[in-house]
Amino acid sequence: MKRKYLFFLALTCIFASGCRKYVEIEQQGTRTLKYTTDYRYTMNNNSVFEGTFGYPILTGDDTEINDATRQNALNDILGNTYTWGEKFTSATQSDGDWEKLYKAVYTCNEVIAGAMSSEGGTQSQKEQVYAEALVHRAYSYLMLVNLYARQYTPASANTDLGVPLLTTPNLFTSLNRSSVAAVYTLILQDLQASIPKLPATPDYNVRPAKVSAYAILARTYLNMRDFTKAGIYADSALSLQNTLLDLKTYESSPGTIPVRLKDPEIMLSKVVNGSYTAISIDQSLLNSMGATDLRYKLFTNTRGGYGSSFSTAFTGRAFWRYTLNGEYVIVNGPSVPEMMFIKAECQARAGNAAGAMDIINNLRRKRFTDANFTLLSASNANDALELVVSEKRKEFFGTGLRWLDQKRLNLDPAFAQTKNRSFKGASYNLEPNSNRYLYPIGDKYILLNPELEQNPR
Repeated sequence: MKRKYLFFLALTCIFASGCRKYVEIEQQGTRTLKYTTDYRYTMNNNSVFEGTFGYPILTGDDTEINDATRQNALNDILGNTYTWGEKFTSATQSDGDWEKLYKAVYTCNEVIAGAMSSEGGTQSQKEQVYAEALVHRAYSYLMLVNLYARQYTPASANTDLGVPLLTTPNLFTSLNRSSVAAVYTLILQDLQASIPKLPATPDYNVRPAKVSAYAILARTYLNMRDFTKAGIYADSALSLQNTLLDLKTYESSPGTIPVRLKDPEIMLSKVVNGSYTAISIDQSLLNSMGATDLRYKLFTNTRGGYGSSFSTAFTGRAFWRYTLNGEYVIVNGPSVPEMMFIKAECQARAGNAAGAMDIINNLRRKRFTDANFTLLSASNANDALELVVSEKRKEFFGTGLRWLDQKRLNLDPAFAQTKNRSFKGASYNLEPNSNRYLYPIGDKYILLNPELEQNPR
């Protein structure tokens, strides 16, 4: 029992100044979660709920760090991550992504357990807070199972190890890993249960709404390879929110690009966990974009392009989008472009090449000047699918989302490729469907909780 408690101390306290702000017995100077407003304030804590993962920025093939100076600047954890290492952390080091996501899960569980019986609020207020917690919990588990478990495969999902599935705020609970199928079942249940209790769109995009739940359902079904349902939910999300930023508007004034709270593309704001600067972009990706693509022009830069704005020396071009409006956060939550790409992929897989290309071209019109825009065409559904995947990589480089696609697309022979890297004089290879696509679970947590099984390496 003691080791489970220590495990949760790691999950819930690393990023907080105190272990628990709310305890079971009200004490002088402290307060339990009692009133509906307490739960509302808890759900307003963006430092808990807005953050997501960071390591996929380094493991994904849209990142390429070749400069010795940049390689030497990576600490041991990030170096291990970049090389798809056997272990990312030592027995005394914390896994920032694991802890961030489980901190959100724990806080959601507190709200789910008590919001509906809280005092002082209306029924609709209680239901909305409860539903928001369901959405955030579902999102956290979707990220956890995609990082630390095998890709969902119907034939083996019931036996493949997922992640510990925690649904109550009880600190003394089993930490055995549930199956991948069980984790996905909870994700779907949470999202479906949330929809009737949420407004169509949020007052602020850090709060979940129906559009957020639909979008996460689309991403979930895409990872489950249920392309029919993925397309349906992507369409449901787009029926509520479909505005694209027109990058032509910002070509001469990139600093005016909207901050995330005012960004009409964001369906639920999620930002990268940790600080990732001067993220060098894979040269083949840059070549495929070309200098006329406004994403290349606005969202990448050389080190000296803006007065040596990148602090670390490197050659080539690095991700720049997060610096434009002064927020310095990398956004990677569900968005209008992502739903368009999911819908386009599902159209292509259903044999509708023309429909897929219409969606892609509608997005590309907002990513080029009129003089440089050209229509893409596909002769068949397979060609359309390849173009969708290629264009999606151009849209989301630098955010970590490419890793999720890279992993799931290994199940398609047309996209399964061996990835190669050189780091500090050594070569590293990542084979399709390799065990290295499963992030290792930190030794720190296994030492405290021996029932946690390590991933095969």
